Amino acid sequence: MPETSPRVGLFVTCLVDMFRPSIGFAAVKLLEDAGCTVEVPEAQTCCGQPAYNSGDTADARALARNVIAAFKGYDYVVAPSGSCGGMMVKHYPELFEPGTTEHEEALDLARRTHELTSFLTRVLKVEKVAAQFPARATYHDSCSGLRELGIRNEPRKLLASVDGVSLREMTDAEVCCGFGGTFCVKYPGISDKMLEKKLRHIEATGADTLIAGDLGCLMNMAGKLKRQGSAIKVRHVAEVLAGDYETPPIAEAE
Repeated sequence: MPETSPRVGLFVTCLVDMFRPSIGFAAVKLLEDAGCTVEVPEAQTCCGQPAYNSGDTADARALARNVIAAFKGYDYVVAPSGSCGGMMVKHYPELFEPGTTEHEEALDLARRTHELTSFLTRVLKVEKVAAQFPARATYHDSCSGLRELGIRNEPRKLLASVDGVSLREMTDAEVCCGFGGTFCVKYPGISDKMLEKKLRHIEATGADTLIAGDLGCLMNMAGKLKRQGSAIKVRHVAEVLAGDYETPPIAEAE
């Protein structure tokens, strides 16, 4: 880590930008509280994951080029999303021919890119946050963050330091919620069955709050919980770590 204040470029993500800006503001607060100088490049676009997962390599490559250019010069790039982070870290280098300048630039971005809770704990060595959030909570491990970036203990460690949070582990916390980006569109029947099973495990914990690190998963779970009339509130981990309990839970009117 640089001896001076780390200069961080925040990759906001499409869903956060369009549906839940409070996550971006919470991420900025957490990073600044940890001593970072945070900037949000206006030229950033979608990371290209939907195109990549759908086999549209050409558009995924074009989007990757734009993101790589937008985040040049930052010490680190941080995303409040394991899926976008996984795309940039694991798949950007696959989009370009080894030995080319673009491949080297993709590798450079990958080395500097981190998911938010991973960056706070692994890179900045943050042990705790100064936040209060009353919640009997359970945590869902999003697929990309867990499987591509190895993120599991990091959010739990930080949540344990939040005054008022009592964490209750659900059965099969690491099993997919059925969202899977374009998966839920291509296979809605399978997706819904996966989601039903996930919600049963969530409700069995007796938690009043569901927390995860990817907004796509959270919107998927929150939508069905709302339709079923559940009282369980749904929030992104960044909001809880920043102590933002004033923003209405996901899927509730603002």
